[in-house]
Parts: sequence; C-alpha cells; structure tokens
Amino acid sequence: MSRIISVANQKGGVGKTTTSVNLAASLAAADYSVLLIDIDPQANATNGLGVNSKEVAITIYEVLINDADIGSAILPTEMPNLSLLPSHINLVGAEIEMVNQKDREKFLAKKIVEIKSNYHFIIIDCPPSLGLLTLNALTAADSVLIPVQCEYYALEGLGQLLNTISIVRYRLNPKLDIEGVLLTMYDSRLRLSNQVVEEVRKHFDKKAFKTVINRNVRLSESPSYGKPVLLYDAFSVGAKNYLELAQEIINSNNIPVIKKS
Repeated sequence: MSRIISVANQKGGVGKTTTSVNLAASLAAADYSVLLIDIDPQANATNGLGVNSKEVAITIYEVLINDADIGSAILPTEMPNLSLLPSHINLVGAEIEMVNQKDREKFLAKKIVEIKSNYHFIIIDCPPSLGLLTLNALTAADSVLIPVQCEYYALEGLGQLLNTISIVRYRLNPKLDIEGVLLTMYDSRLRLSNQVVEEVRKHFDKKAFKTVINRNVRLSESPSYGKPVLLYDAFSVGAKNYLELAQEIINSNNIPVIKKS
C-alpha cells in the first residue's frame, strides 16, 4: 500500500517546497520508502536536495512531454530511503505543449502507476498556480496537503483551491481527499499568528494538522546547502516540527513499514 500526497497552494511563499522536501525526508527517516516528485518549473525542491537541475539528463519534463521512462528519471538522494524525480526550467513550456493533448490532466497519473508499488509515500511538490501541472498532480494524488502561512491574508485564495479540488474530485479523481491544512511560519510571539491558527482550526476543524511549523532559521538555511533540515541540523525546531508532521500522517494513514531484506 502506498500514499500519494500533493502539496499544493496557488499562493507563493507559503512554505510549500519547504514542506514537500522536509516531509519527504522525515517520512524517509521513519524507514518509509519515499519518492519526491518536483513538478514545479522553479525546481526548488530539486536543488534543495542537492541536485543541480541544469545537469540532469532526464527530468519530469522528459517523462511528461517526451514519454521518457519514469524509472530512469528517478535519482537517489543523500537521505536514505528518499528518491527524487527532478524538475527543470523547461517545464515552464510544458503546459502549452500539453494543452491540445488527449487526457492531458492524466499524464502524471499514468506514469506514476509504473513505479507506485516501489514506495510507501510519493510526495508531489506543485507549482504556485492552478494550471495544468497542478491538475496533473491532483489527478494523480490520493490527497492534498495545503500549507497556509500564519500571516495576514492567509486564507485568501484558499476558496479557489478548494473549488479546484472539488472539480478534480468530480471530473478526474473521485478518491481525492484533503490530507490536511498545515500552518507554517508560525511565531508564537505574534498575536496575528495565534489569530490565524485559531481561524484555520475553526474553519477546517479536524482537517487542520495539530502540528504547526514554526519560523526557524535552520529551515531557511538548509536549501542553500542542498539538504533537508534533518541532515542540516537534526536538533533544530524545524526538524522537530516536520518529524511530528510525518508522524501525524503515518498515524492517520496506518501504512506499515516493510523492511527491505
């Protein structure tokens, strides 16, 4: 059994890539086999795991557009149990190239089927938009994790995302669920942060994760070293937060670890 989770929010700067990378690493640290798929043309998740997107021969672009073998595009990372399907700036033009294709929303889902059984969790880092790439990720996923920053206008645009999720569920992927809403960039000293937490928990109830991601310098620094925060500073608040989030997701999905011989 495996679980495919898309990390999505069309609003930029909410901690989406930070969450994708560090959740994937934290699940891997718990002995789960994890694949991180970077479907964002900015390739921040790719670079954040120490892979230079400009030097990779086969990326998600070739898999989606040129029908390249998905297995040949997957790379190991420095983190044990964590593999990466890298992105590339070429993906910027992918939506235009896909737009007139039949079943264009299902390209990624069809590819993932080929390798899904190799992983306990597949995490998909979506671009900050609700275009064709994000639709592909939502169509392929079992659930969506929505990061929301603890700042003013935090809930702005969320209605549009939830509407898109409803449309995808109705037309393309009936099993699509909301994994949870994750509060990020939390600062306990700020009254605004606490107000946002209260508002999100009131609005989403049990769909809001108990774990909150605190503002943390180590979380901000680790991508520049090409490492998830667990490998950069395992004792930091950021590492602790994402380990707690991973445990919440493990508990709610009840996926047993199968030890490799």
